[in-house]
Amino acid sequence: MTKWSVDHLLTGTAAKFRDNEKSAICKQPVSDPVRITKLGLEGDEQADPKHHGGPHMAVHHYPFDHHRFWREQIGDHALLDDVGAFGSNLSVKGLDETAVKLGDRFQLGSAVLEVSQPRMPCWKIEHRFGRTGMVAKIIKTGKSGWYYRVITEGVAQAADTLEAISTSATEWTIERILLAIAYPKTEVDIAELEAMAACDLLGPSWRAGADKKIEYLKTL
Repeated sequence: MTKWSVDHLLTGTAAKFRDNEKSAICKQPVSDPVRITKLGLEGDEQADPKHHGGPHMAVHHYPFDHHRFWREQIGDHALLDDVGAFGSNLSVKGLDETAVKLGDRFQLGSAVLEVSQPRMPCWKIEHRFGRTGMVAKIIKTGKSGWYYRVITEGVAQAADTLEAISTSATEWTIERILLAIAYPKTEVDIAELEAMAACDLLGPSWRAGADKKIEYLKTL
């Protein structure tokens, strides 16, 4: 399958989240066509531009199919009925981290997106759900979601297709990158990490993470 239906496009605005901190993780479906720029969907905000947003994290994709997994882990939480529960800009079924590779390109409406890096989970997921252990579970299982950079700006809307148009840029799946760099128990050799660190297709924060993992492995 090379085409997937986009059930929803979602955006969020920065709002009070915990104490004095804000977050835009609470995404809501948009019914009208949305312009997709180099910085993501118009109308979508990031409360923490140091760790979110920017050209390498322009569009966030968290597989809706993972909601079933989370029901098994944390029970029938009300948020799991919410297509934007994990802060995704796209609600798509049938596509996950085991199939998507770094550098894969997709057509969405008139925009072209390129897979740029896994999504590193943070405390905001656990705070939103009121559950501990979710971040560790994401890193252990590779169910992280991923980001796209925008190669060609354009317009898209709900019910458009996400079509794979190029899938041979690298052999690393998003799952492999996440587990190799972020999960301490993954078997990985330094040569593979060096290749990831040198790959311009991988977002800079993850390339830096590969370098740190290399430094650690050299101390063992």
